[in-house]
Amino acid sequence: MNENRIQQVIEVERQAQEIHEKAVREAQQLPVQAEQEAQALIEQARAKAQEDARALIAKAQAEEETSRILSTAEQKNRESEALAMSNFDRAVAFVLERIIKKE
Repeated sequence: MNENRIQQVIEVERQAQEIHEKAVREAQQLPVQAEQEAQALIEQARAKAQEDARALIAKAQAEEETSRILSTAEQKNRESEALAMSNFDRAVAFVLERIIKKE
């Protein structure tokens, strides 16, 4: 019976040693796993930042293009108004001349 007890103690010690070794292996993996997770988070943040930057640039370019188009349209509108006013004076003079000739 004593030998049976000794075998049980040896078995318990063996199991304890296995548990200890497993815990040591897992503990050694924690820094590696944490580093991998940190790198993944950094990559996600970098990708999101690049995506946001592209969106901001595209919006800024679109706003700049819109401003340029609007400015060009306003300039053409002013030119058309100026031309219309010069033609208006001539048209009024032409109509008045026609009216005066008919009378």
